[in-house]
Amino acid sequence: MVELIALPDAARVRENLARVHEEIARAARAAGREPDAVRVLAATKYVACADLPELAHAGVTLVGENRAPDLQEKAAAHAALFEWHFIGQLQSRRVRAIVPHVRLIHSVASESALHELARHREHARPGLELLLQVNVAREPGKAGIAPEQLADLLERAPLPVVGLMTMPPLAADPDASRQWFAALRELAAAHGLAQLSMGTSQDYPAAVAEGATIVRIGASLYA
Repeated sequence: MVELIALPDAARVRENLARVHEEIARAARAAGREPDAVRVLAATKYVACADLPELAHAGVTLVGENRAPDLQEKAAAHAALFEWHFIGQLQSRRVRAIVPHVRLIHSVASESALHELARHREHARPGLELLLQVNVAREPGKAGIAPEQLADLLERAPLPVVGLMTMPPLAADPDASRQWFAALRELAAAHGLAQLSMGTSQDYPAAVAEGATIVRIGASLYA
């Protein structure tokens, strides 16, 4: 069972969100990018359903959930407060429960998930789009397709694929992740894909420097 955190008040979250936006702006401008090309997604895995209005009061507009049952509960209670994304591992048996609630799924990484998305397409929220999760570092046992599988899955996707997502290897130095973020950016560009979901509280400035369009932030918002 997920252990929930005690969310700080809306004023503190707003301050943290402003700090994140400042760091994004700094990294984006240094890379010759516009800061508003990057969206901040608040990861809500550890946030109780009852606390979500505090995030809205703090100015959060985009949230991402990791688990299908939590997504169902939270989106049902607060559908209108946010744009909802799914960012956790996409299990085929959970596709039917996820697709009515979200605007974007970040973590499509298997043929079985594509099959289930096709089966349940009629239940999907209008405008649902997908990101394919790529294991750019080729870590054994880690979710994500190999880069050479991308073209095949793009051809067979039953819903629009608008970009890619990755989770780089754990590293003490955030700049160590830049090579993997750059690899994802190059892969997306080669296939004409615009959206890049990469970077978390540990390394989002590095991800922005390499082209991230969505950064998935948790701890930096809730400290």
